Amino acid sequence: MPRVKQVNFNGEVIGEVELSEAVFGAPVHVPAMHQVVVAHLANCRVGTHDTKDRGEVSGGGRKPWRQKHTGRARQGSIRSPLWVGGGVAHGPHPRDYHQKVNKKVRRLALRSALTLKAKEDNMLVLERFELEAPKTKAMISFLERVQGGKKPLLVIHEPDHNVRKSASNIPGAMVLHVDSLNVYDILNHDRMIVTAEAVRKIEEVFGR
Repeated sequence: MPRVKQVNFNGEVIGEVELSEAVFGAPVHVPAMHQVVVAHLANCRVGTHDTKDRGEVSGGGRKPWRQKHTGRARQGSIRSPLWVGGGVAHGPHPRDYHQKVNKKVRRLALRSALTLKAKEDNMLVLERFELEAPKTKAMISFLERVQGGKKPLLVIHEPDHNVRKSASNIPGAMVLHVDSLNVYDILNHDRMIVTAEAVRKIEEVFGR
């Protein structure tokens, strides 16, 4: 059964936590993680990019000059893509980049990502955050003691304004509610620090 260190907000190791084998000791399925990350990044795209083709640019109703006997190349419209101010040939238009991923694949990928963090010793269980008010200095001090790295991921089990505000000015740090946990953010951050209650909720939801 996987085990990870449990720390308090002073950065002191106070014990070890046994994790669920089904969630944190699952087989690592790289293709599933790749598919979910690609879909996540695609779904983040707004898809509002647009360009005007020659039929949408104003003007150009008249032929610039006659077809023959001018010594110049024939032209039919000043809105041709060959002209400055003309339309764009084969330019992007609004589209939906959404990719669907099956629920079983998402769960498999999330278990794989969590297993990787536990196996690579890049996961810590925090007893609780002890912040009575937003305090960036206290958060930086805590992350330094637990070696949070350049991009720590803090997973909380309930909305906590003090934690979010304390981490908001730390470059690379991210606070995520356990309900919003996803494969991309797990893999994109160096060290994952999860509250004890959040671990129980993860095991309850994904251990079935």
